[in-house]
Parts: sequence; structure tokens; C-alpha cells
Amino acid sequence: MKLPSHDAAAHEVPEDRSHRVMLPRRAPKAPLRQVGRRLLMALLVLLATVFIVWLDRDEYHDNAGGPLDLLDCFYYATVTLSTTGYGDIVPYGDSARLLNILLITPLRVLFLIILVGTTLEVLTERTREQWQRKRWRNALRDHTLIVGFGTKGRSAVQTLRATGLSRDRIVIVDPSTKVIEAAVADGYAGVVGDATRSDVLLRAEIQRAHQVVIATQRDDTAVLVSLTARQLNKKATIVAAVREEENAPLLRQSGADSVITSASAAGRLLGLSVHSPSAGTVMEDLIQQGSGLDLVERPVVKSEVGRSVRETDDLVVSVLRGHRLLGYDDPEASPLQSTDRLITIVRAVTPEEPGPAGKQPGKPTLPGTTVSPMRRADE
Repeated sequence: MKLPSHDAAAHEVPEDRSHRVMLPRRAPKAPLRQVGRRLLMALLVLLATVFIVWLDRDEYHDNAGGPLDLLDCFYYATVTLSTTGYGDIVPYGDSARLLNILLITPLRVLFLIILVGTTLEVLTERTREQWQRKRWRNALRDHTLIVGFGTKGRSAVQTLRATGLSRDRIVIVDPSTKVIEAAVADGYAGVVGDATRSDVLLRAEIQRAHQVVIATQRDDTAVLVSLTARQLNKKATIVAAVREEENAPLLRQSGADSVITSASAAGRLLGLSVHSPSAGTVMEDLIQQGSGLDLVERPVVKSEVGRSVRETDDLVVSVLRGHRLLGYDDPEASPLQSTDRLITIVRAVTPEEPGPAGKQPGKPTLPGTTVSPMRRADE
């Protein structure tokens, strides 16, 4: 139910043009609450000083004459803690001077620390953020860049997370500050800005990215982002989504390795569900990574080299040989070669799912995924 709200926010006019990088962090306390807390601490220090002076008021000398009353104690505590020191009320007894040295002077220092604490905290926070961003940029390698965090972008992130990709290897780029704040709240690093501009993508370290997912709301924006991304990174895998199928060739020419037509794909799934609801359910299960059946790509293992497609442990759909995609029933697909990659249907297994007798499943999961190979009916 939250996905449409992110789409609506993505259409808003950017609130901040500074192209800020936002990293995940703990939610700060409310500013008014912080100020109120500091004022309360300062008031407690002031009252403690007044109490000390009031207990030893006979050891103080007032130039106006007469003993110190409660107002004089407040006055002396105020001018003392603020380091004003007019000198009209001074301690002349030994006990009063000793209390000034041991108690009132530390309270004065504490009072000043509370007053300037906000400024120091701001400077410290800014320094920490700059250091954190610098360290983040230096450590960021082979990450995945998500351009657009609407319905498509969030679904792509969920699928990537289901395949085992960690949060710290995902960077979100979106022109809406609210959308990036939502992504940061979910634990992802975000960059506020227009992804069609080179400086925005460079802030996201696109030159060192391994793959780029373009999930913008407009097809023309997707084309511009693809052109810019390909110019900045020649080796990255770029996957883009378009609404209209006629724009797919243009997006491929702009540098995208794979183009998904969202409207047509949804229409074909709808048509399939009308003709065969069960087949539609299976297809939806296949594209929903991490639950039920998953469609994954994996390399050929050593024991499978030289065997036919039907002799593998998995349900092989296609064989990727070089740049050719061969069907499972293609005579050229068998025997399998060591450089082949298999498109297989596997059963998803969550990392915490126990096997028989509380043990982990005997078969190892596929490399880079959280799925395990499916056994054939004859095994």
C-alpha cells in the first residue's frame, strides 16, 4: 500500500538542488526536545549554584551592606556562571572561597559547556558526516545504482535483496528529497538530484558501479539517464524499464543492455492469467524472487560439463553460450560446456529455514543466491 505514495512523491518538484548524498544513520531527536533538555540542564546547574551560595551566605560580602538574601544568591550565581563578575558580591570567608574553588568553578565550566554544546554538536556532526561520506566513497566498489525509487525501483531493490545483495551495496538516486529520506530510513544510501546530470551520477560513484537499474517514471528521462550512465561507465550492466514498447529500441541504442517494457509485460501477464489463472500464478511466483520458485542464472558446475541439459539436477530453461541464448530443447545446447551459464528454475530457501531434524538443507545454495536446486521427481 505504500508503493503508490512513493510514486506520487517522485513526481514532485525537487526540494533541494544541492545534490546531497544521504547515508543511513540513526534518527535524530526532535530539535525542540534537544533545546529543552539543554535549558533544563542549565537551570539545574544554576539552582545548584544558588543552593551552595545560600548555605554559605554568611561568608559573602555585599558592597551594598547587609546580609545576602535569596535574590542576592540568584544574582551572584548568574553573574558568576556567565563569567561576568561585577565584584559587588564576593566571598571573603575561607569556607566560601573553598566552595568557589571546588564546586562553583566546576559548575561554571559545566554551564558554559551546556551553552556552547549546541554549536559544538553541530560542528562535530558536520565533521562526522563529511568523514563518513569520504569513507563511504572510498569503500564503494561494484555496487548497484538504482535510478528512481518508485514502485518499479522498490520492487527491483526487493528482488536484489532476495538474491543476497547487501544494503550497503545499493545506492538510490531520485530527484525527490522525501523519496531519498524514505530510502535512507530503509538503510540505503541515497543521492538527491536529477540522474540525467553527470555530477549527480558521479556523486553516486557510477564510474565504479557494477550495474545500473533505471526505473524512472518517464521514457525520455530513462533514455537520457542511460546515455549519461553509459558515457560515465562503459563496463556497467545497464537495465532499464520503459512504459511504451516503441521506445525500447531507442533505449537500447542509448546504451542499455536490457530493456523491460513494463506496460506490455503487465498486459501479457494479465492475458495469460485470463487464459490460465494457474499459469499466471506460476509466472508471478517466478518473477517474485525469494519465495516459492525462482528463475535464476548460474554457471555450469564441473560435474555438469559434458552432460546434456536433461542430465542436470536443475530444471534448465535455457543455456547462455557466449551471446547466444539456446532453449533447453535446442540440439546445440548439449553437451554443456564449462563456459556456459544456465537459466534454471529453483526452489527458494530462506537462510534460516531448517532442514530435516532441525538441520540445514543438505544441498548447498547456488552461488550468490538464497535458493537451492530443485530435485527431479525421479530422485
